[in-house]
Amino acid sequence: MMKKFDNILIGTLLLFAVSCVNDDDFGIPNISSEDPMIPTEKLTTFKAVKSLYEQAVNGGNTTVKIEDDIYIEGYVVSSDKAGNFFEELIIQNKIDDSNPDNDPRLGFKIDINQSSLSDTYQFGQKVYVKLQGLTIGETSGVVTIGKGEAVNVEQIQPAEYKEIVLRTNEIVDIKPKVSGLADLTEADENTLIQLNNMQLNRFELGASFASESFDEFDGLRLLESCDSGIQIIMQTSTFSDFKSLIVPQGKGQVTGVFSRDFRDNFNVLVINSSVDVNFDNNQRCDPLEFSCGVGSTIGFQNLLYEDFESQRNNRPVEIDGWTNYIEAGTEAWEGYSSTSSNASLGRSCRFQSASSGDASNIGWLITPAIDLDAQDGETLRFKTSNSLADSSYMEVFYADDWDGTEAGVTAATWRFLTDAYVVKDSDSFAEWFSSGNVDLSCLSGTIHIAFKYTGSGQSTFDGVYELDEISVDYMP
Repeated sequence: MMKKFDNILIGTLLLFAVSCVNDDDFGIPNISSEDPMIPTEKLTTFKAVKSLYEQAVNGGNTTVKIEDDIYIEGYVVSSDKAGNFFEELIIQNKIDDSNPDNDPRLGFKIDINQSSLSDTYQFGQKVYVKLQGLTIGETSGVVTIGKGEAVNVEQIQPAEYKEIVLRTNEIVDIKPKVSGLADLTEADENTLIQLNNMQLNRFELGASFASESFDEFDGLRLLESCDSGIQIIMQTSTFSDFKSLIVPQGKGQVTGVFSRDFRDNFNVLVINSSVDVNFDNNQRCDPLEFSCGVGSTIGFQNLLYEDFESQRNNRPVEIDGWTNYIEAGTEAWEGYSSTSSNASLGRSCRFQSASSGDASNIGWLITPAIDLDAQDGETLRFKTSNSLADSSYMEVFYADDWDGTEAGVTAATWRFLTDAYVVKDSDSFAEWFSSGNVDLSCLSGTIHIAFKYTGSGQSTFDGVYELDEISVDYMP
């Protein structure tokens, strides 16, 4: 009798064990259900919804509440499975751009007070959003759908989000928009973007995605295009499960959601997981670099000094011996003064491409010739500031083979001065930053030093850089 009971017990345990391991092999839970039936006349477009929001903004409001019983149809392009998105869904209206129509590719963020949303809404899943009673506004610089009655967008609550964001059984292969950084606009925010021929900035090689000592809430890693040199920040949450991985150090493609940082100061790319960074080409595109190090002392004698006090506001810089060269666009380095929160140092020099209307702005401000054989111990100092760099950037180079003509600027061999600090997007916009005491003493011959701005007239790349108190000193 006992033996028979043992056999029954063992059989029961085996049956229980088999029932615990199903065909899904611990995969994504089955969340299929009947597709929602939305009448065609109740469907509207992303374009129409965004136009309602823009009309509200133009009328002096910050949000608009949808009263009509209408829906939008979209596809999920974010996933919180790896922890890099939190309490939000990003949806866009197009699978790809192979069949363009009158409704451009657009996206929205949906603010939901619920974690693990990927358990319900998979990447690529088609959803319908019931807009009646919802509020359209802006959070962290991007258009957001949520709740709210007044000036702010509030989160959709756990008890209601499944009745608002209606999932279907359709899961599609989302093809990201392949774009150059210079071609991205505000219309691309909240959509999936693929950037080709990209790499991590050379000064950040060896960094993890988001586990460095200075990473508080997000890791901000500077990516740059090998085609245009334009840069963008890759933003990774310190709560992501790949935060401690080292960012790949080659070049290649990266795919993520185009967005803005938390304070709406600059563009960011937010990836769904580390596999979205495919930098498998070891042939990087770094510029030629030069470094003598940082000088321990500042020379007693001055070889070159410029503080731009003689320049006219909002007019191109014109100084004997200096070259103010426009490589692309219509803007040049100009004089400026300001007493606002981002005050100038008396009168300063700046480059701004805002409202230029140019697809590209590249400007060079080049010093007169500097003879390094006539004295010893030369060093370079200057100060920089910016007004929301917006992914535009400034670099400092030297060349010993430039012929002094504008036609010869791009033909010369310009080497990047790696020891010179230039203000970053993450720096306080109201402060001026010293370059440090850049040692030039290991060079010889005659050189020129160039300050180069790269940006465009588009709002995502139209930042302002200020420059002042350029000084080359030496030891007598």
